[in-house]
Amino acid sequence: MLDITEKPTAIDIKATVKDSVFRDLFGSRKYALQLYKAIHPEDTDVTEDDISNVTIDNILTDQQYNDLGMLVHGTLLVLLEAQSTWSVNIIIRILLYLAYTWNRYIEDTRQNRYGSLKLKLPKPEFYVIYTGGQKKVPEWIHLSKEFFQEDGTFLEMNVKIFCGNNGKDIISQYVEFTNVYTEQVKIYGRTQKAVMETIRICRNRNILKEYLESREKEVIDIMMALFDQQKALEQYLEQYGNEREQKGEIKEREKNIRSMSKFLPAEKIAEILCIPIDEVILSIGN
Repeated sequence: MLDITEKPTAIDIKATVKDSVFRDLFGSRKYALQLYKAIHPEDTDVTEDDISNVTIDNILTDQQYNDLGMLVHGTLLVLLEAQSTWSVNIIIRILLYLAYTWNRYIEDTRQNRYGSLKLKLPKPEFYVIYTGGQKKVPEWIHLSKEFFQEDGTFLEMNVKIFCGNNGKDIISQYVEFTNVYTEQVKIYGRTQKAVMETIRICRNRNILKEYLESREKEVIDIMMALFDQQKALEQYLEQYGNEREQKGEIKEREKNIRSMSKFLPAEKIAEILCIPIDEVILSIGN
């Protein structure tokens, strides 16, 4: 839902089981302000009241993604978290989100996109916070360079990548939080112990300490829910993979049966393959 006409509450993105720590953290104007200042340290006058959060609806997939935006002084900042193997395809997601968000903005501000009066749109900025651990990640990615042989004559987008700089800013703290979390999952697996150790270590190291102390229960609920979702997805993929493998074996066996039937009777084929004769007859008939 896009909300730019009303001031948001202290927590704009509610922490439900479908949320992530990324959205819960930066969905708060308090931490969204810290995020904005990490990106724009030159804007010293900005306050929490200047920030309107824009929740990016999940328009591309049914899965939960860590995407959000904020409107500050007429600028729309679109922010995505990339967690796994690096891929430049993330720039396409950003482009689609921009079109969707601009469309919602036009509707919410009751502008006429078909009229002669020029539309007033917030200037966009695009950022990715990368927490995947891959060392060689570019500082910028460019739509034309990645997809159109550097021909940006008609369309160009530039996206800045943040990987954290081991500093004390909110971006570096969040990246470090994810690193600690990854380490603890390697030790304890996807368990509550891993979550609790992540929180304990980060609090001791002064990593997102205030946030974790004030919303410890919500963070635990979020991370445990994500464990459940990941487990369910893995089970589905494993079952789907087994089904595909079984189907492949059946097709291969049918192919072999039809080849053997050119030289052997059905009874002999069933004996050789140790399968019911009905299956042989059915395969020959297909």
